[in-house]
Amino acid sequence: MLWELINAAKDLSRAQDVATVLIRYGFGGLVHALGVERALERLGRTLHWQSVEEFATLDTPHRVRRVLEDLGPTFIKMGQILATRIDLFPPAYIAEFEKLLDEAPSVPFDELIPQLQEDIGGYIGEVFLEIDRAPLAAASLAQVHKAVLKDGTAVILKIRRPGIRKIIEADLRLLNRLVDVIESDVPELRRYHPREIFRQFSQSLRAELDFAAEGRNAERVAGNLAADADIHIPRVYWEFTGERLNVQEYIQGIPGRDLAALVKADLNHKLLAERGAKAILKMIMEDGFFHADPHPGNVFYLPDNRLAFIDFGMMGRLTEERREQVISLLYGMVNRMPIKVVEILEDWSDVIQTDEQALAVEIDAFVDQYSAQSLKDLNLQLMLGDLLAILRDHDLSLPPDLALLIKAYITLDGFGRHLDPEFNTLVFAGPYLQKLMADRYRPDVIVKRGWRNLAGVVDLMSAFPKELHHLLRASRKGAIQVDINVKGIGRYVDKIDMAISRLTMGIVTAALIIGTSIIMTVKEENQVFGLPVFGFFGYVFASLGGVWLLFSIWRSNKGG
Repeated sequence: MLWELINAAKDLSRAQDVATVLIRYGFGGLVHALGVERALERLGRTLHWQSVEEFATLDTPHRVRRVLEDLGPTFIKMGQILATRIDLFPPAYIAEFEKLLDEAPSVPFDELIPQLQEDIGGYIGEVFLEIDRAPLAAASLAQVHKAVLKDGTAVILKIRRPGIRKIIEADLRLLNRLVDVIESDVPELRRYHPREIFRQFSQSLRAELDFAAEGRNAERVAGNLAADADIHIPRVYWEFTGERLNVQEYIQGIPGRDLAALVKADLNHKLLAERGAKAILKMIMEDGFFHADPHPGNVFYLPDNRLAFIDFGMMGRLTEERREQVISLLYGMVNRMPIKVVEILEDWSDVIQTDEQALAVEIDAFVDQYSAQSLKDLNLQLMLGDLLAILRDHDLSLPPDLALLIKAYITLDGFGRHLDPEFNTLVFAGPYLQKLMADRYRPDVIVKRGWRNLAGVVDLMSAFPKELHHLLRASRKGAIQVDINVKGIGRYVDKIDMAISRLTMGIVTAALIIGTSIIMTVKEENQVFGLPVFGFFGYVFASLGGVWLLFSIWRSNKGG
C-alpha cells in the first residue's frame, strides 16, 4: 500500500499533463473515469477549458491521434501498436494511427556524453576516433549518431534518451489504471481484450527500451538468413552494446525511400522487391520470427541488388501451432469450407456464442468474391480489410501475434509496390503457401503430429485418477470453494454506503428539528438571542446537518 502511495505521488505531475491534454481535445469524461479529477481541482482553474472548442470540428480518430502525439513517447508507441490491430479498429482509426511518426527533437550531444561514457566504460576518445555530433535520426526513445571506432570501422550509436525510462514507467502505470476502468465500467470494450493489448504493448515497449534485446533479435535473424547471400544484417558490437546503447555496423547504402538514387545506381527495382519479399516470407512462414515493420525506411539497398534490413526492435513471433492454424484457415478458404474457417476464427476469439450460420454465409460470400479474381488482380490490403470487417461485425478479434502478422503482410505488400507497382504479395507468396499446405500432410509430419497428440492423451489419462482423487477428497472436506468476482462492484458498494449515510443524517436532522421544536415550548431562564439554549443549539446542529446533506447531494450530481 505504501509503495502504491509513493508511486501515485510521483505520477501526479504526469497525471496532470495527461489530464490537461485529454481535456484540451474533449475527453474530459475519461479524466473523471480515471479518478484523477479531484487531484486536479485546483489545477482546473488554470487549464484552458475554452480550448476544447478549437478541436470540436475534428473527428474522433483525428482527435485521438492528436492526443497520442501530444502525450509523448509512450503514447506514440501505443498508437503504433494499435495501428497493427486492423482487426479491432475501423480503417479511419488505423489511418490516423499510421500517421504517428516516431520522431522527436534531438537532444544536444553534450547531454548524452555522461551516459555514453558510463555505458562504454571510459572516455569517448579511448573508444572512438570520432563521433558526429549531429544525429542521423532522433526518435522518441533514442537518437542515432555516426561514429568511427579506433580501428577505423564506421559504426552507428543508438543512444537511449536520458531519463526516458522513468517517464515511460509512469505512463504505463496510468495506462494500467485506464485498463482497469475499461474492464470494470465499459463492458462493450472488453471484446477488444484491453488487458491483453496492454500486456503486449508494455512488453513490447520495455523490450524496445533494452537495446541489447534488439541486438539479439538482429543476430537471430542473421542466423536464420545466413544462407541468403542477397540479404545483409548489420553486425552488432557486443563489447559496447548494452541496455542503453547499441553499437552496430554502419550501412553504406541507398535509403529505402530514395527511388531516384536507385535509378542512378542502375539497380533492378523488381529484383529488389522479390528478394526483400522472399526474405520476409521466409522469416514468417519458415522461421516463425519476423521483422514486424518491413517498410522502406527500415531497408537499405546495396550494390549487386542486395538489401540490408535494420531496426529489429519490433519483432513478430508465430508458434508452430499458430502456423498450423493459419494453414488450416487458408486451406478452408481455398477449398470453400466456410464452417472450418468459422471454427478457427471462433477458436482465436474468446466470444462464447456467435451466429455461426450467419458468419459462415458471410465467409462463403467473401471466398466466392475473391476466388473469382485472378491472383494478379487481387488487392491484398482490400481483401484483408473486408475479412477483418466481417470479424468486427461479429465481435470477433484476432490474437495479437496474428494481428502483427497481418500488419507485416500489408507493410510487405506496400514495400513491394513501392519498388515495383505491379508487385503482388499474394502472387509471390503462392508457392510458399502451397509448400506449407503440402508439408502439413506429408506422412512423416502426420506421424509426428499423431505421436504428439497421443502423448498428450496418455498424459491426461494417467493423471486423471490422481486428479479425481484430489477432487473427491477436497469435496469431502468441504474445501471446494466457488469465488465470484464481480468487477466494479466496489463502486456500487460505495454508492450504497453513501446513500445510507445520507439517510442516517437526514433522520438525525429531522429528529433534531422535532426535538428542538418540543424544547422551544418549555420556558427556560438561560437564553441565546431570545431562544432557549438547548433549542438554539438544536437548530444550529440541525442546520449544519441539512447543509452537509445538500452539499453532498450537489457534489454527487456534479460528479456525474
